[in-house]
Amino acid sequence: MNATLPRVTVVVPCYNYGHYLPAAVRSALEQPGVEVDVIIVDDASPDGSVAVARALASRDPRVRVIEHEQNRGHIRTYNDGLAEATGEYVVLLSADDLLAPGSLGRSTALMRRHPSVGLVYGYAPEFSDAPPPPSRSRAREQVWKGDRWLQRICDRGTNLIVNPEAILRRDVMDRLVGYAPDLPQTADMELWMRAAAISDVGRVAGPYQGFYRVHDANMHLTDYRGLLTEIRARRDTFTAFFAGPGSGLPRAVERRDAAHRTLAREAVRLERVARNGDGGLAPELADEFSAFAVETWPGITGTRLWRQTATRRHRPAGALRRTVESRVTEVTGALRWRRWRRYGV
Repeated sequence: MNATLPRVTVVVPCYNYGHYLPAAVRSALEQPGVEVDVIIVDDASPDGSVAVARALASRDPRVRVIEHEQNRGHIRTYNDGLAEATGEYVVLLSADDLLAPGSLGRSTALMRRHPSVGLVYGYAPEFSDAPPPPSRSRAREQVWKGDRWLQRICDRGTNLIVNPEAILRRDVMDRLVGYAPDLPQTADMELWMRAAAISDVGRVAGPYQGFYRVHDANMHLTDYRGLLTEIRARRDTFTAFFAGPGSGLPRAVERRDAAHRTLAREAVRLERVARNGDGGLAPELADEFSAFAVETWPGITGTRLWRQTATRRHRPAGALRRTVESRVTEVTGALRWRRWRRYGV
């Protein structure tokens, strides 16, 4: 091995994704400018995934396989692989996702230039069959103090990282001791928050850094009921973080409350979408979004957003209003996406 090149361990957890494994592993092994080893962790897949993993390992000494005899769930699978990482840097890559060409070289170069940065991410577009052509955009580096980035995630109330594009220094990951088993739906978001509490955060803007595959079997594929479950999980994550690992940070309670306010407003907006009948959302779920908002931040009832929404709880919006509000929701979402795409926060 060339000792001057960054060494990256890519952990690939797998459960019934054997047909995706070769592409995921290839996207890691073909990264230029870095020394890569791959650890595939098969969680007792019944579809023959482990045979695919063994075949990949037999063809390349940089690949090894950890086999679970019994299914242990995705968090244990993640952590078992991460505990075996030996690289200077570590990536968790789902077996159905891909790394973009050159992404590891760009991320590790940023971290070598900025020793205080422990976490780097970028942009990972979605795809289904084939990933989009690599972006020709020039790479630009962004670096935030961990405390400032943590404030941004609280203000936004959501996860800023998809996952396949994220890379951590292994010594930072060792201090984090892996993903939290009691937050199975938002363990990645909580991990990024803990990383920002002990290190700075970087982002590679411009080129694609990963590719997130969307398909019927996605673990995170959600419907409207899933949206309610997911927003509750985010609230629980902020609550747990600032009661635990983040309790000693400056303005911990203030930041938790800021996140709760953001989530309450998001829930009311989802309620409005539901009451307009968009996407066939059941009316009783609209009431649940409303209840969640009040439970999360009682002060929501004194806001203009709440009062505007209250006027239509017993008076359904007409067709014109539904059309206008749907368009406003669409445009607002697009603007938020463009801001994230450009600035990463």
